[in-house]
Amino acid sequence: MITVQAKLIFESFEDRQKTLELMRRWSSCMRFAYKRLLEGYDRNSLKKDLQGIFDLNSRYVDDAIMKAKAVLESCKQRGEDPRKVVFGGRELFEKLKKRHINGKPYRKLKIEWQEKRKGNLYSRGDRSKKGNLNTRIVVNKSGTFLRINVGDRKYIFVRLSAGYKKGKDREEILQEIAILEVPYSVELKLKNGNVYAYFSVEELFPVTEITRENGAIGIDTNAYPNHMTWVEVDRNGQFISHGKIPMPELESGNSDKREYYRWQYAHEIVEIAKEKRKAIVVERLDIKDKGRRGDFSGRKSRRIRHFFSYRSLLYKIRILAKREGIEVIEANPAYTSVIGMLKFAPQFMVSKDIASAYVIARRGLGLKEKIPANYMKFLNNLDVSSLEELKEYVSKEVKNIHLRRKQIKEIEYVMRKIQSSGSESGRLSAPLDGTSAGSCSAGYNLWRVLRVAVVTPLSPDRVLRDMSVLKRILVSGQVGRPKIGASSCFLGQGL
Repeated sequence: MITVQAKLIFESFEDRQKTLELMRRWSSCMRFAYKRLLEGYDRNSLKKDLQGIFDLNSRYVDDAIMKAKAVLESCKQRGEDPRKVVFGGRELFEKLKKRHINGKPYRKLKIEWQEKRKGNLYSRGDRSKKGNLNTRIVVNKSGTFLRINVGDRKYIFVRLSAGYKKGKDREEILQEIAILEVPYSVELKLKNGNVYAYFSVEELFPVTEITRENGAIGIDTNAYPNHMTWVEVDRNGQFISHGKIPMPELESGNSDKREYYRWQYAHEIVEIAKEKRKAIVVERLDIKDKGRRGDFSGRKSRRIRHFFSYRSLLYKIRILAKREGIEVIEANPAYTSVIGMLKFAPQFMVSKDIASAYVIARRGLGLKEKIPANYMKFLNNLDVSSLEELKEYVSKEVKNIHLRRKQIKEIEYVMRKIQSSGSESGRLSAPLDGTSAGSCSAGYNLWRVLRVAVVTPLSPDRVLRDMSVLKRILVSGQVGRPKIGASSCFLGQGL
C-alpha cells in the first residue's frame, strides 16, 4: 500500500464546521458499533439502525462497523480485554485522571484526547465507483480538491495541500490516483486543530521478469559490524561473485536519518540484482532473542532493535525489487552462518558473512547442503552419549582452558537436541543432506555439534574470524589448534 498525506485547506468556516461535525458523528458511530459488537450484534442488523441514529449513509456506517470490528479482533489477538478499550488513547486518559495536572497543561491534554476520540473519519475505496464515492479526489484548473459527502447528497470541496517528500510532489501522486480511477481509501484525522487526509492505494507491481532461472543473489545482514554482504550464484548454485556494503549510518542518528539510509542501501542491492538479471534471496527473519530476561530488555538486544532494524531493511528490498519486476525469495535463515563458516568459508577463502550469504542464495534455489566426508568421519567417531563426555572432549582440545558460559550452554543445547532425537550411544545417525530448508531436522543438530567440537578448540577465547585453518580439516581431517612443527593429528584425537 502507498499512503500519501495531505492537509485540508477550507475556503470557508462553514465548510470546516460541516466536516468536523461529520467526523464527530462518524467517530460516535464507530464507538457505538464497537459496543454493540461486544453484545453480539451482527453487521446487517447494525447497519440499518446506525444510519438513522447518526444520520450517515450506508457506506459511512459500513466503514464504521468495519473499523470497530478491526479494533475488536486486534484486542483478541493481543490477549487483551476488549471491554477495557479506551477510544482516544488509554495513556492520555490515565494522564487526565491524575489530579495534580490542572490549568493549561490539563486543557492541552484534554483537547488532544478529544481530537483523537472524536476527530476521525474513514471511507473505503470501491473499484466499481472508480475510486471513492464519499471522499473523492477532484482535479480541475484551480488545483486538487477533496470532495466530501456531508449527507443529503450535499458535497463540499476542500483544497488539498500535499507538499513534497524526498523530491516527489505528493499532489502529482494524488492527481495520478484520480486519473487512473483506481480504488483508494481516505482517512481524515484532526490534529492540533488541523484536518489531515491520508490516501491509501494498493500498489500495482509489474510482471516479474527477472526470476531464479538466471540465478540468484543472496543477502546476509549483520549488526556487528553494521554491513550487508551479497553473493551472486548461477542457476545451479555455483559461486560467481560477492560484495559487501558497509552501513555505518545505521549505528546512530535519528529515525528519519536511518530510514533514509535504509532506502539507499535497498536501492543499491536492487540495482545490483537488476544489472546482473538475478533474483534476490533474503532471510525470512524472525528475531527470537528477547534479551536476558525474555522481555527485549537485554542491552545487546535493545541496541540491535534500536539501531539496526533488519526487518525494515529487508522489507524495503522486497518492495523495490517487486517494483522492478525482480523475483524475491524468502529462505529459512536457520544455521546458514554455521554451514557457511564450516563448509564454504574455508573452500572459497572468504569471510563467514559472505559464506552465509552464499548458503542463503543456494537455499533460495532449493539446494541442500551435505556435510563434508571428513566431518562425517569425525562425527561417527565421536562418542556423544553423555554431556560430560562432550565437555571433556572440548576441554581437552582447548588445553583445559575454562569454557565460557555461552560455550557450555551451546554444548548443553546440542546434547538435548541429540538425546531428544533418539540417537544411539556412540554414533550420530543422520542423512548427509540433513539441512533442507523449512525444517530443523537431525541434520541441523550435526552442524551444531560440528560448531562446538571443531570451532571451539580452534578459537576458545574469541570468535573465529579467519576460516582458512578449517581448510586443512576438510582435506586431511586435522582438528585442534595447529602449531609449527607439530605432528599431524586426525579428527577426534586432539593434539
